[in-house]
Amino acid sequence: MSETAAPVLPQSLPSAGARRAAGVSTYVVLLLALAVLINYIDRGNLSIAAPRIQDELRLSSAQLGLLLSVFFWSYAPAQLLCGWLAHRYPVRNVLALGLTVWSLATVLSGLATGLGMLLALRLLLGLGESAFYPCNARLLAEGSPEHRRGGANGLVVAGQALGPTLGTLFGGLLMAHFGWRAVFVGLGVGSLLWLPPWLRATRGASAPPRASEVSAGISYRRILGQPSSWGSSAGSFLSFYGYYFLITWLPTYLVKARGFTLSEMARLGALIYLMHALSSPLVGWLSDRLIRGGASVERVRKSMLVIGSAGVAFTLPLCARAPTGSCIALLTLAAFAYGFVTPQIFAIPQTLGGVRAAGKWMALQNMVGNFAGVAAPWITGILVDRTGQYTLAFACASASAVLAALAWALGVRRLVPIDWDRPATAG
Repeated sequence: MSETAAPVLPQSLPSAGARRAAGVSTYVVLLLALAVLINYIDRGNLSIAAPRIQDELRLSSAQLGLLLSVFFWSYAPAQLLCGWLAHRYPVRNVLALGLTVWSLATVLSGLATGLGMLLALRLLLGLGESAFYPCNARLLAEGSPEHRRGGANGLVVAGQALGPTLGTLFGGLLMAHFGWRAVFVGLGVGSLLWLPPWLRATRGASAPPRASEVSAGISYRRILGQPSSWGSSAGSFLSFYGYYFLITWLPTYLVKARGFTLSEMARLGALIYLMHALSSPLVGWLSDRLIRGGASVERVRKSMLVIGSAGVAFTLPLCARAPTGSCIALLTLAAFAYGFVTPQIFAIPQTLGGVRAAGKWMALQNMVGNFAGVAAPWITGILVDRTGQYTLAFACASASAVLAALAWALGVRRLVPIDWDRPATAG
């Protein structure tokens, strides 16, 4: 099958969707950024607590890797369900329900009495958190024109990166003083405070789709008929492999392999994650400026992806053998490089899928991409158990970044909105 695309301006929106979504306000984008910040704090708290949980429950590195990865067992496949929900029901309600589920799972995790209970609650956490990206994609596809989409996604990704930053810094310090269980309960309860402002800000802004629009919705099968959906899904998996390696194993690596205390790890880990939070909106703003200046969307987005992937591929393999100070500097550079990658990953489905399919395209791409969250923590744990060091784990993450650059450059074809009303032709 070959892709077909309409030669229309990227800003153009189907009239029905445009009338309902009179643009996504900056306030709503900031609430989305806050939601994903909460999302990443609640999913990342286990990584911060991992050194203590491993000792308390007497887990091997392989068992710890399993615990760190099980979140993605539900999170990845549930993307398809949430992509369907995001196009079937008001986005505000779908996202509110998802946040409620993941907050309760976080609270209950603090009360868990054993490995089995923690595994079950991580599955529930993944189910709730799977609502965010399909809902975010549909909202921004409806209300954010192409020349502003980099900035909007940059803000959202900044929230995504600030989650590990703040979670590592304050979560690590709080766990050092109050224990990991109390912090889990406090984070889960605090997450629910996001709901009132979200429901007020989106009241009347996300009406349910009309019956005619639901019946004309784009199926996952049609999206899979577009070769770029395979390229973007592969690119997401390969890009996310190294990202999730750092998100899940960095705290344990700094404590176990580099000898930092929990408090020292919290400060250094937060610094590393902060670089991703700073570079993402900067790169998003730069991409918007280039597009407004006349550069093609395809050239801008692919260039950013290749530059960021190359930076990750270069820095990560040097970390394992470098002296401690140099290792921290290299990890910081890798995190900065990820700021070139992640805003583009989320903008691409919004461009290709458009209002009618952005949520489902993002769901499919994110499902495949987040299987890297299953693979990276588990594979890392096995490699560490067998070799007693992290050299091969860093090498795998670097190789994945190289392949990611190729997938984005060659696997994603013309980066213009798909004309879903034109039948695909064989080719």
